[in-house]
Amino acid sequence: MRNFQTILLTNSQVNALADRMRTSVIIPVLNESGIMKKAISRAWAAGAFEVIVVDGGSDDNTAKFARQCNARLLTSDAGRGQQMNLGAAEASGEILLFQHADNWLPSNALHQISAAMSESDRHGGGFRQKLQSNRWIYRLVEVGNAYRARYQRLVYGDQGMFVRRSVFEQLGGFAEIPLMEDYEFSQRCFRDSAPLLLDGPIHVDVRRWERNGVIRTTITNWRIARAWRRGVDANELYDVYYKS
Repeated sequence: MRNFQTILLTNSQVNALADRMRTSVIIPVLNESGIMKKAISRAWAAGAFEVIVVDGGSDDNTAKFARQCNARLLTSDAGRGQQMNLGAAEASGEILLFQHADNWLPSNALHQISAAMSESDRHGGGFRQKLQSNRWIYRLVEVGNAYRARYQRLVYGDQGMFVRRSVFEQLGGFAEIPLMEDYEFSQRCFRDSAPLLLDGPIHVDVRRWERNGVIRTTITNWRIARAWRRGVDANELYDVYYKS
């Protein structure tokens, strides 16, 4: 079993490596016009080779804003798994980075990926998070999510999951299920190759935590993950997640 390692490179080395690897940023969306522009603009600023927005049937200004931000717009039936699979099928980068619409990347995110992936044979990984609130409880959430990625080998979508295109295709992409597609893919992708956990941080909007309460949201997430491991159907878990 591989252990995690810290890769130290100079800025010039990082920039040189970033030029060698093209990263396609894929963002599944559904009625996210209020927040997605930041995700797209920050992806471009971070050096994305291309930004692909996959709309699951929005009835707001999502499509308009995606075009305004020079993203490539694709349309799909709703469902993150199938939306991200479509984006990956149309992408041309060597690295695929899957990002939620309410996340945004730091300016050196893709340099971090290129440096780490060029110096490693890992399948992929994710970023440490910075939840956009000064409340102390969110620091605990960040630590817990980093622990999960590092020791349980589970990278979630809001950690900016990235993976080699060749590995993604070999694994057959995401399961097209209504929930847990990132969990299920992590189980397969990182079973024999521990995920890289890069410094990032990827910035995460806290709207769902604020709406439902941090503790309640965290407990709900734990319950869903435990139920998934017991074999509960993803459709049942979808109802729990979105009605909680």
